Amino acid sequence: MFLYEFILPMVGGLILVICVLVGVAFLTLLERKVLGYIQIRKGPNKVGFVGIPQPFSDAIKLFTKEQTYPSLSNYLPYYFSPIVTLFLALLVWMVTPYLSGLYMFSLGLLFFLCCTSLGVYTVMIAGWSSNSNYALLGGLRGVAQTISYEVSLALILLSFVFLIQGYCVMDFFKFQEYLWFLVLAFPLALSWFASCLAETNRTPFDFAEGESELVSGFNVEYSSGGFALIFLGEYASILFMSMLFSAVFLGCDVYTWTFFLKLALIAFAFVWVRGTLPRFRYDKLMYLAWKSFLPLALNYLFVFINLKIFFMFLLI
Repeated sequence: MFLYEFILPMVGGLILVICVLVGVAFLTLLERKVLGYIQIRKGPNKVGFVGIPQPFSDAIKLFTKEQTYPSLSNYLPYYFSPIVTLFLALLVWMVTPYLSGLYMFSLGLLFFLCCTSLGVYTVMIAGWSSNSNYALLGGLRGVAQTISYEVSLALILLSFVFLIQGYCVMDFFKFQEYLWFLVLAFPLALSWFASCLAETNRTPFDFAEGESELVSGFNVEYSSGGFALIFLGEYASILFMSMLFSAVFLGCDVYTWTFFLKLALIAFAFVWVRGTLPRFRYDKLMYLAWKSFLPLALNYLFVFINLKIFFMFLLI
C-alpha cells in the first residue's frame, strides 16, 4: 500500500518531468530546423549526427556560464522568478489525462487555470526586479496581454465544462468517442489556438519579448542559468498547450500513439506560425482579445448552456 500510494507517484512524477524536459529539448531543435527550412537554410547540423545533440550542448553552455546579476536589482525576486516560471510550467502537467491515474484529478481544468494565472506574476516580477526600464516595459506589456487572453481561454473552457458537466480532462475522452469537438466548435478551436499563442508569448503575440527598441523584453537582464530556465518554462508551456488542445478538440484518445502525433502536429503549428506571421500591432492585439474572441466565447457559452438545458428537458 505504501509503495502504491507514495513511491509510485514520486517515480511517475520524476519520469514525467524528465520526459517533458527532453521533449522541450527536441522541440527547440524542431523549431530551429523548421525555421531554417522556412528561411531556406539548414538550421543546426554540425553538432553530432545531423545536429541532434545541439539542444543538450546549448543547455550545458548556458548552465556553465557565469551567473551575473544587475547591481541595482532586487536580488531575491530576480533570482527566484525564473525558477518559479519553470516550476509552474512543470506543475501544470499534473492534469495530464493518464489512464493509470497518476496525479490526474477531477478538478484538473480549474488547476490549469490557476497555474496559468500565476504565470502572470513571474513575468511581472522578472520585469520589475531587474530594475531596468526596458525589462519593466516588456513585463507590463506581457502582463496586460496575458490577462486579456486568459479571459477568453477561461470562457472557452467553461463552454465545454457546461457541455461535459465536469472539470476532469479525462471526461473529454468519453464525449469525443464518435465526434471531435473540433468539428462541433471549429471557431472555438481557432480562438483557443490563437489564445494559446498569446498566453505562451509566441509570435505574432510576442510583445513580452519584442520591444520597438531591439531588446529582449522582460528577460533582457537575464543570462546563463536564469535565461535558460525562462526558456525551458516557455517551451514546456507550449508542449502542455499542444497536449491540452489535442485532449479538448482532437479526441482525448490518450491510449493510442495518434494522440502524441496530434500533440507533435500542434507543436509544429506553433513553430509554423512563428516562421510565417509578422508581429501584431499592440492595439490590434487588444482589439482581437476584447472585440473578437470574447464575444465569440460568450456566444458559444450561451449556445452550450441552452443545448444542455434543452436535452435535460427532453430526458425529463
